[in-house]
Amino acid sequence: QVELVESGGGLVQPGTSLTLSCTASVRTFGTYAIGWFRQAPGKEREFVGALGRTGQITFNTEIAKGRFTISRQTTKNLVYLQMNNLQSDDTAVYYCAANRAVWSTIRQESHYIYWGQGTQVTVSS
Repeated sequence: QVELVESGGGLVQPGTSLTLSCTASVRTFGTYAIGWFRQAPGKEREFVGALGRTGQITFNTEIAKGRFTISRQTTKNLVYLQMNNLQSDDTAVYYCAANRAVWSTIRQESHYIYWGQGTQVTVSS
């Protein structure tokens, strides 16, 4: 069982940056991939990016557009999503999730077992 808690959301202006944190209740390195998803009002949940079990990183390029990075502090079970040059269409609830499946399923929402409660990101002038 893995408990995940997101934090760091808030209200920011377009063109600025924000870093979200995902705290896991157990060590995830070597065992779990950590994915980031988002859901805007009235829209389906979208895959944003993920950190693989041993450090591989992938993004949904249509969303990230080269603006986002993922990093971790392994000893604290923390994974970060840094988002730069935020725009209004980045407004959404952002979730982190844990996946024990293989790398080939990293983008597939159905393979994630554990989910955080989400943190709201609002981008507005």
